[in-house]
Amino acid sequence: MTLALTLAQTETPQIQSTSLVVTIVALLGAGLAGWLVATVLGFSRARAFGPSTRWFALSALCLLIYHIQFVAFGLLGMTETDMAKLLSFGAFFNLFVFLGSICAIIGFVRLTNPRP
Repeated sequence: MTLALTLAQTETPQIQSTSLVVTIVALLGAGLAGWLVATVLGFSRARAFGPSTRWFALSALCLLIYHIQFVAFGLLGMTETDMAKLLSFGAFFNLFVFLGSICAIIGFVRLTNPRP
């Protein structure tokens, strides 16, 4: 019985694909740059287009913070050996996605001038 448990607990080495890492980093960087542009444009045009636009800008800001947190979590995960500390840092990982969705919902609700 103990031999079977010992065999089941052995780790198999993971082979990391270079293209997978490049794809993840490229998409993360593109998302980070895209949400940065959306945040800057949203706040710069919020004065001209009304209060609903501010909520969309706040939504873009939340997703920008989410991407920054994702990068920080990845960097911390490469250097940190204490899993409890790493998991406590990542416990609120999707909080900014949730807050961004709430801001977008409020922005849509506040759109008051429909086109004829």
